[in-house]
Amino acid sequence: MSDVHACRVQVGPEKPCFIIAEAGVNHNGDISLAKKLIDVASEAGASAVKFQTFIAENVVTRVAEKAAYQKVTTGEEESQYSMIKKLELSFDQFRELKKYAEKRNILFLSTPADNECADFLDRLGVPLFKISSGEVTNYPLLKHLAAKKKPVILSTGMSTLGEIEEAVRILESGGITNITILHCITNYPSRIEDANLRVMDTLRSAFKYPVGFSDHTEGIITSLAAVAMGACVVEKHFTLDKSLPGPDHSASLDPGELKELVKGIRQIESAMGTGERRLSPAEAEIKKVARRSIIAGKDIPKGTMITEDMLVLKRPGTGLHPDFLPHIIGSRSRAAVRRDQLIRLNDIDFSDHR
Repeated sequence: MSDVHACRVQVGPEKPCFIIAEAGVNHNGDISLAKKLIDVASEAGASAVKFQTFIAENVVTRVAEKAAYQKVTTGEEESQYSMIKKLELSFDQFRELKKYAEKRNILFLSTPADNECADFLDRLGVPLFKISSGEVTNYPLLKHLAAKKKPVILSTGMSTLGEIEEAVRILESGGITNITILHCITNYPSRIEDANLRVMDTLRSAFKYPVGFSDHTEGIITSLAAVAMGACVVEKHFTLDKSLPGPDHSASLDPGELKELVKGIRQIESAMGTGERRLSPAEAEIKKVARRSIIAGKDIPKGTMITEDMLVLKRPGTGLHPDFLPHIIGSRSRAAVRRDQLIRLNDIDFSDHR
């Protein structure tokens, strides 16, 4: 089990799903919008709200093209650098956001894009590091994060199993054993038919760590399915308004959908139960009505040798269990039993059973 002890949260199969409301860059570089996102995540009941901490100059060249989905959502005119520069928040603003998250009683997280951002977040006191899919092969960053000795949640979009294995090896070599691995399909939005949720089983088997799902599909159904399949962590983008300008808004949940996601996950957890097959109180009551008992199929006079054709099985289930049939057939009636009445033990004389 991965114990995120610093924030009094445990991630593992026997614990409630850790729900990360991914604000990402949906604040559009506006701290007031970022605070409203924290409000929404808190009101929805998410476990944590997560942002992305980066310095544009350290992330991308000034001439790098946007991803195809970014060209669709934000146009082709500007470079990727120009786009993300507008989405940058300062370290001071992140300090303010962490304090605000604490005020709203929700855990603050942010994904570091480089060593400088990782050092800042470490000083800020984040209890764990979330590593994005794009950094799975950024081995210097992985080594730097491992040296912080904090739990890690690792997204694995775009990765081969071998690449994931190497990333996990680097983290473990640095002394990190509190690792949660998130299956992820990196596309915005990704198609439901590409979700391939059974990869979670592969990751669980291969690495023996808790697994989860970073969901980029539209809606909440894939996240709910992942929880039913054992996801210990679910991460999902959300926004104040899907029509806002920016690369990720249209593929994100709106506030109402985020609430439905959290509610649905908690309902699924309640429905999963313990695996022990036992009679619930509700079933015990219905059992009396729905099960069958041994009933007289015709009038049975006192002293009659009972034959199979004299008996039927009917509701309610408050009489003798069908298991008694072989013992009753061949015995004599001790009292007269009218047709459609329950057969009682004291109606039968078993001493003359044949």
